[in-house]
Amino acid sequence: MLVESREPEGADDQMDEQRLNDANQEWPADNLMRQAARPKPRNTFRLGRIFGIEIGLDWSWFIVFTLITWTLSTHYFPMNYSGWSLGLYWLLGLSTSLLFFGSVLAHELSHSLVARSSGTSVRAITLFIFGGVAQIAEEPKRPRDEFWMSLAGPGMSLALALLFGVIWLSTRAISEPLGALAFWLGWINLVIAGFNMIPGFPLDGGRVFRSIIWGITGDLRRATRVASFAGRVVGYLFILGGILLIFRGLWINGIWIAFIGWFLESAAASSYRQVALRDELAGHTVQEVMMVDCPRVAADLTLEEVVQDYVLRSGRRCFPVSDGERILGYVTLDAIKEVPREKWGTTTVNQVKSSFNQVRVVDPTMELFAVLELLSAEGKAQLPVLEGSKFLGMINRNNVLALARARGELGI
Repeated sequence: MLVESREPEGADDQMDEQRLNDANQEWPADNLMRQAARPKPRNTFRLGRIFGIEIGLDWSWFIVFTLITWTLSTHYFPMNYSGWSLGLYWLLGLSTSLLFFGSVLAHELSHSLVARSSGTSVRAITLFIFGGVAQIAEEPKRPRDEFWMSLAGPGMSLALALLFGVIWLSTRAISEPLGALAFWLGWINLVIAGFNMIPGFPLDGGRVFRSIIWGITGDLRRATRVASFAGRVVGYLFILGGILLIFRGLWINGIWIAFIGWFLESAAASSYRQVALRDELAGHTVQEVMMVDCPRVAADLTLEEVVQDYVLRSGRRCFPVSDGERILGYVTLDAIKEVPREKWGTTTVNQVKSSFNQVRVVDPTMELFAVLELLSAEGKAQLPVLEGSKFLGMINRNNVLALARARGELGI
């Protein structure tokens, strides 16, 4: 499933975007890692929902789907099974490729359903160039939750390997094409299960490893540091292996394996930064960093007036909209940018504002890390802070990350 979501407001000037991305969790399925290669929302295609979980395709999926179909149809099946027609080779290649990605989706759904059973929400599943990724809203709450969530995906792949193995044994003497399809799918699902159980975070095996350390020490940050180190070592080994293959003349295989290693190393490093960020923000709430001096703009002002008198003079990107003493909502720079430049002089703030009943609002006592997760889930760079129906100010991603940065630099 590919998630169709919006870019955060003000994303073009958010210098700490990577730190925010690190605050989101994704479960890597059949192939790689979770966080390193988050597909861009604007490049995804929504397919629908399964068990209430949105499923989608990243544009890169079409590349790998085409490559796998072409390789199976023109190389693997013709080299191992002679005498078939060209049409049969391509039909079998296409069918096998589709069932392969169905297996990847089943792997991710297993992660997602076990996560939901333990109280962790799952936003979406995306299939992309390296397989699939299930986007979960937060870290597991207990070591045992992570342990079972991590095993669910490889367990499903192993079960599929056994299923296709049985189909192969049952059909190879009856239908060679069906037996060939089942053999390849059984083998590839076994590879998926084995690869994901490599004890390098954030692969499934690395998450199992982290959950065990977490259970023994009771310290999630320490467990993540150890598991992430192991993940980075695994990533570097893949890179080294890829380089060696390149020197042996296997350019495509070498580049691909080195690329996987680079992603694994990046994912492992960012996973630890995410946990460190959670610790740096622990115990701090919205009221400590929210902006309370936001310039208010009148609802009947034109966008041209807002830009000239407020945006350019204050440098702010978000303004509460008032009607006398009453706050009606807020207007953002992104909302203004959506209006054609020639219409700024005739379009009023009231026409483009966001009302508080149209967006998620934040309570001043909300934990800051939870705010980062909410901002990411909503695709926003800032949200209004309300106490009951009273507007207090705005909370911005950069305000939160600035506090985390300061605490990190001071070592407190």
